[in-house]
Amino acid sequence: MPKKITALYLRVSTFDQKTGLESQRKALTEYAENHGIANIQIYADKMTGATTNRPQFNQLQEDIFNGKVGCVIVWKLDRLSRSLQDGVNVLTDWIERGVRVVSITQQLDFAGKMGKVMLGLLFALAEMERANIRENILRGQAAARARGKTWGGSKKGRHYKLTPEKQRAIGKLLAENYSKAEIARIVGISRTTLYAFIQVLRR
Repeated sequence: MPKKITALYLRVSTFDQKTGLESQRKALTEYAENHGIANIQIYADKMTGATTNRPQFNQLQEDIFNGKVGCVIVWKLDRLSRSLQDGVNVLTDWIERGVRVVSITQQLDFAGKMGKVMLGLLFALAEMERANIRENILRGQAAARARGKTWGGSKKGRHYKLTPEKQRAIGKLLAENYSKAEIARIVGISRTTLYAFIQVLRR
């Protein structure tokens, strides 16, 4: 049986300011060298405002499914997914397949029984995050109704309104750590409207 590879997964978007692909690549390869890890393969995704596709992550998933990967090393766990819940699901699947996952900046090593214990804690955090987002959205909707409107107003004579669907979409995107600029573009609203809605959520 061929020796399994160690995957170095890199992801960067146009909104990342500090950790570009090259800096991540340098840190991950140095970590592998310092720990005597050979037979590595790099998977790198660069996301832009126009696309959120991750072809290299999909290739990594396929290679893990086919049993080619024994370990995955990342800069931070948020490189794997924008949302805590999705990230936990990915980690769970990989660990159950016998894949070791290492986050070098967070000094986390998901391997064996201790890795499963750490995953249990992440599951609890993910559920708390989802509950908080739902509670904040409901609170914002209630506050808007108390003022006699669904949610909205006017700006320079132009009426705008956030429908319940858009409110839920904003909540989901916030939970998945999208930037405010990305959220405004995806939902199709101005940043002013988005910032105002977020202020309501925080009350």
